[in-house]
Amino acid sequence: MIRISLIRSAIFPAMVLGLACTSASQQTLPAQIVPSHKISQFENEDVNVWKSVVMPNAPLVMHTHDYPRVIVALTGGTMKIVFEDGRSEVHKWETGKAYWLSKDEGKRRHADVNTGDRPIEVMVVELRHAK
Repeated sequence: MIRISLIRSAIFPAMVLGLACTSASQQTLPAQIVPSHKISQFENEDVNVWKSVVMPNAPLVMHTHDYPRVIVALTGGTMKIVFEDGRSEVHKWETGKAYWLSKDEGKRRHADVNTGDRPIEVMVVELRHAK
């Protein structure tokens, strides 16, 4: 009986200490930095739909688009479009609004930069047969 009590008296404080350390370590860990990313939603021969999350000051790599697109701002903000030649333009996207980006605009090599302090989320609908 004494042996079981000694084991219990050693295990219980160790468990409490372990839970306390786990809780404290979870509270003091720095926030994870999430990179900008693209999440595929739907694709067929007519459209390609994806959600993009562009983190503040985390530019997307230089890229082009082969098709015109409709962009719906799920969470708006200010996006700076930087072109390969160094020129840039600023787009203010309002939450809940849709925007048209032509095929010609998409062919210009560019990088997107969220200049705000919160993530910008957009749903992109690429139209493969638009005229």
